[in-house]
Amino acid sequence: MISPFLVLAIGTCLTNSFVPEKEKDPKYWRDQAQQTLKYALRLQKLNTNVAKNVIMFLGDGMGVSTVTAARILKGQLHHNPGEETRLEMDKFPYVALSKTYNTNAQVPDSAGTATAYLCGVKANEGTVGVSAATQRAQCNTTQGNEVTSILRWAKDAGKSVGIVTTTRVNHATPSAAYAHSADRDWYSDNEMPPEALSQGCKDIAYQLMYNVRDIEVIMGGGRKYMFPKNSTDVEYEMDEKSRGTRLDGLNLIDIWKNFKPRHKHSHYVWNRTELLTLDPYTVDYLLGLFEPGDMQYELNRNNVTDPSLSEMVEVAIKILSKNPKGFFLLVEGGRIDHGHHEGKAKQALHEAVEMDRAIGKAGTMTSLEDTLTVVTADHSHVFTFGGYTPRGNSIFGLAPMVSDTDKKPFTAILYGNGPGYKVVGGERENVSMVDYAHNNYQAQSAVPLRHETHGGEDVAVFAKGPMAHLLHGVHEQNYIPHVMAYAACIGANQDHCASASSAGGPSPGPLLLLLALLPLSILF
Repeated sequence: MISPFLVLAIGTCLTNSFVPEKEKDPKYWRDQAQQTLKYALRLQKLNTNVAKNVIMFLGDGMGVSTVTAARILKGQLHHNPGEETRLEMDKFPYVALSKTYNTNAQVPDSAGTATAYLCGVKANEGTVGVSAATQRAQCNTTQGNEVTSILRWAKDAGKSVGIVTTTRVNHATPSAAYAHSADRDWYSDNEMPPEALSQGCKDIAYQLMYNVRDIEVIMGGGRKYMFPKNSTDVEYEMDEKSRGTRLDGLNLIDIWKNFKPRHKHSHYVWNRTELLTLDPYTVDYLLGLFEPGDMQYELNRNNVTDPSLSEMVEVAIKILSKNPKGFFLLVEGGRIDHGHHEGKAKQALHEAVEMDRAIGKAGTMTSLEDTLTVVTADHSHVFTFGGYTPRGNSIFGLAPMVSDTDKKPFTAILYGNGPGYKVVGGERENVSMVDYAHNNYQAQSAVPLRHETHGGEDVAVFAKGPMAHLLHGVHEQNYIPHVMAYAACIGANQDHCASASSAGGPSPGPLLLLLALLPLSILF
């Protein structure tokens, strides 16, 4: 029950809140609904073409509350109230929910989930590219339990493939595309225990170079894991933490270069200027490592040395599109997750808005007729916003009233746990005394933790293009790559592709007809 004090405060605030003039007319809402209805009716004609190209956008930690808050932020960055704004992913015609649990975890991590949505198999927390028979950090449980990803399936089918991320290229999400590791933290051999090394396990950076040698595009951070121990970084010469980490003395950049055929045009770049100077249409292979570790937050990004996610995606698509057989591209907005873990909602949400820009850029460069685009998250976070805020309230602003318990103001954005828990003089910190609009402000949390945790609820899956309608309900997360592979006629089940001609799309085939006829309760 809401106290009379809160009712009065909320009522006064909402009465004085901004309402766009056009929204006061019922015709505005009726016309909007009718337009949406007409669009929905057109979706009855299914797009059953073969997906020549598949693009997967993965917002790490981008739960539904993050999507909503990012939508409002996007609108407010354009000087609008925000709530009515449409993200690029909001425009996708098909939406589903994904169940994110790992085989051994109710609330998952990014490694086990990456194995699910890339390899089609659920796995244990902390493991990448292996089945649930592999135990975390136990090297001797790896062999024989490796599972391959849709990136490998696409490469085996003759397509070009690429990985673009704002984290390290050997971080949890991208590593599941090419590596098989009992521990996501084995970035280089420096991070591996002696036992794992003696048993023959290889670090993830090593596997990036050796497992799938002809990945056309690799862009992100993680430079230090490619160089021998204590090698000076090209950008941060005086920073010891940026130095090379490898104990085996290998220079994986040189190895990458040597693997490439001499008649192909291969380029290694480490800054934005070098990247944007390239002519993508003459590049066959690109390795771009723009930071020693993860890339900088978008709000902190150096426009000279670090490209944006949108810029990397544009270059990647231009390179990959040269293949007449098409391509598979994995794009990760990976630092959404990091912002949340640090309790820095402003950083997280700006990362999400930048990923949405990248989604829009990809949309302008591809066609719905031959490109399946899927946008989803690996997991959520204990991030929320509320407090009866009025229309157009800054997403980073205060709720319209003070607490009726401790009589202090509070921000609309809060975390269930994390580093934002602060007690001053035995009481909750008064946020009006701090700069809660600062880029690195840590929103208040209910439980003190050094790092905020993931959330366990389902996450959204947005889809458009060929066979996007197969993402339509509540699915296990590992279902996603099976749909992408089915749409692209790669991987295991290709029977429906037998009648596909080089000029047209496939007929639905017996499997698709069966899927259309069976009730959802049987399918899922």
